[in-house]
Amino acid sequence: MTLYDNIASNKRNTSLLIGLFLIIIIALGWVFSYLLDTPVILPIAIIIATLQTLISYYYSDSITMAISGARELKREEALELHRIVENLAITAGLPTPRIFVIDDSAPNAFATGRDPQHAAIAVTSGLLEKLEKPELEGVISHEMAHIGNYDIRLMTIVVVLVGIVALISDLFIRWSFWGGGRRRSSNDANQLTAIFAMLAIVLAILAPIAASLIQLTISRKREFIADSTGALLTRYPQGLASALEKIAADREPLEVANKATAHLYIENPLKQHRSWLNNMFSTHPPVEERMKALLGK
Repeated sequence: MTLYDNIASNKRNTSLLIGLFLIIIIALGWVFSYLLDTPVILPIAIIIATLQTLISYYYSDSITMAISGARELKREEALELHRIVENLAITAGLPTPRIFVIDDSAPNAFATGRDPQHAAIAVTSGLLEKLEKPELEGVISHEMAHIGNYDIRLMTIVVVLVGIVALISDLFIRWSFWGGGRRRSSNDANQLTAIFAMLAIVLAILAPIAASLIQLTISRKREFIADSTGALLTRYPQGLASALEKIAADREPLEVANKATAHLYIENPLKQHRSWLNNMFSTHPPVEERMKALLGK
């Protein structure tokens, strides 16, 4: 698959995912409004989904940088980093993204934004201190690949929509627990309604899990593609492989990272204990697998 195939695929997937999640959200809203006999739930669900999607689309970079405690890095503060970003942007045929720094000694980096014209890259101070230049170039090339492939748009939309599904499901469960309105039948004990209610509760529990699994699948695939695309930009896959090894070996967690933003980083910043279960539900593939893919081993 070529770079242009990846871009086209991400644009299609973004549209498809927005459509899929909106259908899920509308379906959840309709089921819950029917069972709770509260018609207002459906329009509220649609309004929340629409507003959050629009806000995330247009302001994802600003929101993410604020959550991450990042500040814009002036050229004179890190001249070498600016030159690396500019050179790789030229190589990739992309506009130069804005550059931010997170004052944290844990090495890591991420890219965000809605498209290459509105993109930003954030690096931690620890990344700048602990990596050699070829390794830093490898990391930046990986983030430039995310920008060029439109991964930044896809993952931003997915995260927001996953959050909306979880929010609506949680509201339904709370509303039910506190005795929200119930649809009444003629005998007030219709078995079909009771079964429907049980299915809705199961749906409320499983929908966020299914949405999260979709997010994990997409995120892991995007990391492999960004690794390979980044290696093509630098023509030196060893640099990125070495950087990934160093970042993974550093056991210091990134203080400002959380589950909402962890998927954005080049390597999981939460530093969970490695196990088969954690690897299965991680937003990032195991570093060992990524290094093997990069080095052809």
